[in-house]
Amino acid sequence: MAIAEPPVQQNIDDIAERVLLGQRLDWDDGRRLLHHPNLPELASLANTVRRRMNPDSVVTYIVGRNVNYTNVCWVRCKFCAFYRVPGHSEGYTLSREQIFDKVRQMVDVGGIEILLQGGLNPKLKIEWYEDLLRAIKDEFGAYGVILHAFSPAELIYIQKISKLSMEETLVRLRAAGLDSIPGGGAEILTDRVREQIAIYKDTAEEWLDCMRVAHSLGIRSSVTMMYGSVDTWEDRLEHLMKARDLQDETGGFTAFIPWSFQPDGTELEGERASAFDYLRMVAVSRLMLDNIPHMQASWVTQGPRIAQIALDYGLDDFGSTMMEENVVSSAGCAFTMPIDEMERLIRVAGYEPMRRTTQYERLPLGVPAGSPLEGRCRDKV
Repeated sequence: MAIAEPPVQQNIDDIAERVLLGQRLDWDDGRRLLHHPNLPELASLANTVRRRMNPDSVVTYIVGRNVNYTNVCWVRCKFCAFYRVPGHSEGYTLSREQIFDKVRQMVDVGGIEILLQGGLNPKLKIEWYEDLLRAIKDEFGAYGVILHAFSPAELIYIQKISKLSMEETLVRLRAAGLDSIPGGGAEILTDRVREQIAIYKDTAEEWLDCMRVAHSLGIRSSVTMMYGSVDTWEDRLEHLMKARDLQDETGGFTAFIPWSFQPDGTELEGERASAFDYLRMVAVSRLMLDNIPHMQASWVTQGPRIAQIALDYGLDDFGSTMMEENVVSSAGCAFTMPIDEMERLIRVAGYEPMRRTTQYERLPLGVPAGSPLEGRCRDKV
């Protein structure tokens, strides 16, 4: 869904001056930027902010793997082609052995991050998640495996089905091995949009409050935005402002990841957002989110070439190697990327590739594949 282009002041010299002075932009600035027709001008300003926050020419990435442990979900989000309702013949929940095989494959290539995400499966209560986290840590802890697990939607459902508070839920999962939380399920943080695309899902405030509690416990997270479904520029800007406000409050977001709605096979259907819309969204996000340190590419939805171009629009991170992805690929995106290709794309764009941890600690070069994470961190980005 492209943003409409109403008559708007096209000269943004006053905004550029505030950006150069390091001043915070407001709602009206964001409105004008989202309608500004000159993408190279947006790129230049966004790169100014990127280099202020991450001054060297390094672009980081992480060697990790997505593990979608179940596709069983009762929520029926209209934008999702991955889920299967409870009782469906194509529904699955991976066994412990299947999950271990996937983690082992990642460890064998020197990976460190397992991103665990799945549907809201009524059969899985908190004990199942605790047992899984402990088992992974017991089996692979010596390899420094990081568990970046469970979006707020999953955590809210685990909390409710297990009849716990959010704090109790997070404390128990952290004790079992949870390291950090992925920012999925944010979609657009306005209830107007959420009621149209995911009526049974958590509200915007519930999503934010889950992250608020996590951050208060020292559990850091990323934050995403899925744009291009039924959202307007006002919805997108409200999402950015809510993320910025919570970051002012907690400081717990490590990175922001915008990605476009993928319509194929979904109930919502519609048109796929353009590469121009993505580059604009990346640049405006970098300009508005002056307190979130990192911006991550969405190469799995945009493709490697557009993600490479976006490095000049404010991005400083190329994301995860993923190795496997089932949610977005179910909706018609099937981009994959070997480590060598990711590093090549970063170098060709004029940057230095460097591996990192989930917490954006840089890893020194020459670390043997599969060696423990302990003692490997050189410095924080």
